[in-house]
Amino acid sequence: MIDVQNLTKYYGRVCAVRGISFHVREGEIVGFLGPNGAGKTTTLRVLTCYHPATSGTAKVAGHDVFRESLQVRQNIGYLPESVPLYLEMRVIEYLKFRAKLRGIPPQRRPAAIDRVAELCWIRDVIRRPIGQLSKGYRQRVALADALLHDPPVLILDEPTVGLDPAQIRETRSLIRSLAPAHTILFSSHILPEVEAICDRILIIHQGRLIASGTAEELRSRAADGVCVVAEVRAPEKTLIERVQQLDGIQRVEAASRDGWVHLRAIARGDVRDRLAGLCGENGWALRELRRELPTLEDFFVKVVLEARKQSA
Repeated sequence: MIDVQNLTKYYGRVCAVRGISFHVREGEIVGFLGPNGAGKTTTLRVLTCYHPATSGTAKVAGHDVFRESLQVRQNIGYLPESVPLYLEMRVIEYLKFRAKLRGIPPQRRPAAIDRVAELCWIRDVIRRPIGQLSKGYRQRVALADALLHDPPVLILDEPTVGLDPAQIRETRSLIRSLAPAHTILFSSHILPEVEAICDRILIIHQGRLIASGTAEELRSRAADGVCVVAEVRAPEKTLIERVQQLDGIQRVEAASRDGWVHLRAIARGDVRDRLAGLCGENGWALRELRRELPTLEDFFVKVVLEARKQSA
């Protein structure tokens, strides 16, 4: 549904996007991650025909963004980071105005507005001026606008920026509910948000695509080994020495608090059974034993730091 090949964008001498390539399948939700200034917004603006690329190719819903920009715009709903709403207009007036601009026939406009009002949970504020709405409701109005013409592709730039936790959760649910009927590409730097919503994740840094995959695949690449966490009532020095002797152990960290040793071991495989057996053999009380999974944040930090070292 979205196909990008060797896309490059220069602003004068500054290269914002450097030959990135990726593909988004129909019905997929893909998160576009990266630090500030990585090139996320520039890429989305090229895909939505706001900015021309310097080189490369990009197609959205089968239409070339360079040669068929009108057809591309007819097939996308775009939510920019800073939504340009007319604050003095009532929600219903704004949606009627936008439906007319989008070329929706007059006889179909009431049904289209009714559909997006229900879909985006704005029916209760449909008669209110936009300027009186909260940030969260304004985001919903902007998303309703993007959905008016029922586009197959949605491109969302930081859709939850500035929202409170409750509004973020509502927006996540809304985006997820749109997935069966829409292909969605959205940018964010909020990692839990991306992990909660996305089928797949792309990470960009300094205009280059540096990683892609599912959240589980990326998390697995963050770990140097399997991390096992335990709380044991035992002499700290003796415990460390015995754990270090277990097969597969690479590194052991420990600290004593409240009469318990809080142990963290990195190993080549899962050593929980061996650690439990060690405690049983020595009569040590075992209060906690679990495998600690790496987070998406761990991978993000790791891959961005590696990219910075390579570019230094």
